[in-house]
Amino acid sequence: MTELKSRGRQRSSESEEAILTATLQLLKEKPLRDITVEAIASKAGVGKMTIYKWWPSKAYVALDAFLKTMNKMVVIPDTGEAERDLVELLGSIMSFYSSPTGRIFGQFLAESQTDREFAALFLERFMRPRREVVGVVLDRAMKRGEIDDTLDRELVLDFMFGPMVLRLMIGHGPLNKAAANAMISTLLRGIGGTTPKARRASGRRLP
Repeated sequence: MTELKSRGRQRSSESEEAILTATLQLLKEKPLRDITVEAIASKAGVGKMTIYKWWPSKAYVALDAFLKTMNKMVVIPDTGEAERDLVELLGSIMSFYSSPTGRIFGQFLAESQTDREFAALFLERFMRPRREVVGVVLDRAMKRGEIDDTLDRELVLDFMFGPMVLRLMIGHGPLNKAAANAMISTLLRGIGGTTPKARRASGRRLP
């Protein structure tokens, strides 16, 4: 009896992996809106109802497939130093988003602009889980006193990943280790300027 149960779980695990893999392969060929559950089932070699047993729609399958792959390929570093952790993390994410699988992320961003339901699902199913995972690095740095713990954690995450997403979508700059190093260095040190209010307080002449 135990052996039969074990085999059943294995078959389910294999089917799930086949479905997620098939979905990613299809997403490399066409946008999500042009993919059907029937096409995923056919490519995965499973019945359509097998997919609906675990996911309510193709969007859920697509986001779960992408998130699972990203979590495997992007490791959260813990070197004991905030700047090194953040550079390694950002560089790793850049490398992933530059890969054929990672470029699917651009599809999701585009789809979110025209489909409010998908946008909400994208935020809930992908963005929030990923931000929480990455936020662990910031939390460690704040506990060590390397980053001001009074800063808005969500805003720091936006500052950290915003430039990368912009370059990913527009292509106006590289996505490599040097870029990751420059972005994190600038973020941690600030841009070195002062506000008009600060200049007035110091007696410096306004431009």
